[in-house]
Amino acid sequence: MAKLLRAALTAGAVTALALTATPANAAGPEQLPFPAGTAVGVHNSYEKATFPYFADALDSGAGMLEIDVWTNAFGASWRVSHSNPIGNDNNCANATTTAQLRTNAKNRDLAGCLNDIRTWHDANPGHRPVVLKLEMKDGFLGTSGRGPAALDALLGSKLGDALYRPADLVGGHSDLDTAVQAGAWPTRAQLAGKFIVELIPGTVEESNPFDTLWTDREYAMYLRDLKAAGRLGEAAAFPAVHNAAAGDPRTRYTDAGIRPWFVFFDGDASAYAAAGFDTAWYAQRNYYLLMTDAHNVAPAIDSVNPTEQQARDRLDLLAGKHASLISSDWRTLTSVLTTVVPRAAQ
Repeated sequence: MAKLLRAALTAGAVTALALTATPANAAGPEQLPFPAGTAVGVHNSYEKATFPYFADALDSGAGMLEIDVWTNAFGASWRVSHSNPIGNDNNCANATTTAQLRTNAKNRDLAGCLNDIRTWHDANPGHRPVVLKLEMKDGFLGTSGRGPAALDALLGSKLGDALYRPADLVGGHSDLDTAVQAGAWPTRAQLAGKFIVELIPGTVEESNPFDTLWTDREYAMYLRDLKAAGRLGEAAAFPAVHNAAAGDPRTRYTDAGIRPWFVFFDGDASAYAAAGFDTAWYAQRNYYLLMTDAHNVAPAIDSVNPTEQQARDRLDLLAGKHASLISSDWRTLTSVLTTVVPRAAQ
């Protein structure tokens, strides 16, 4: 009888511990609003040294894939390259069939990369939601016919219904900020089979003293004007506030009318993780927070080949700092790239 009583008490203690550790309202990442799960992305996914083909990047399970885009007038199209402003240097194959994803010649323009993405999408219905991060290396150049509207037209023509667009999030609300603070984000499960395009200013653009209209501000102005004209459905991307800053980083925009069109924030993980930086602000407002160079947060770990445990510990650390996604160059750690954990709520 005493043994039975001890067993019952032990079982009760285990049950109580389990109930304490798992809040009644806890949900798995797939059932959380999209920014509330912390995923893992790969920096410069288009480079051949990162993945042999862009299809390999898509197959990796990463929650974010990055593409660098050049728009200047010295090339015939939107070019994809890290450092060549007039040509293409990448792992995209311009595939229109699955057989071509790893057999076609590489070094394609942005349209070719998007063809790969669409072909892979059609072969993988219901795939995880993927953020496509476009770094606009030298910004938009409307005089070359490569401004925000032209980018939207290209994204729409190639990805079509595979895109999750700003208008989908805004719904009946006045702007993106109002929508997300009203709880409009779908869950990760509801975004299955979708791509979400994020735009950031490029390194060349940000260092160009003659460029006074960076990608983030230009695209936010464009979104505001589309909404006013009743044409928000044409927009295909979300602009991000680039680089970490204390408080509300949107105050850098003197035009207060564009601030509500930013719900993506993108900056260095070490800055966000620094003591005294209030990242809870992003979670409380349902914003999407992307932390780059996750490996550099102290204590630094390898940027390419950390141990799986090191990468998982870093993911957990930055989820606790309210990241929606962390990125590094962990291209071979597919078990980590496919992982999504709940981010801290407060």
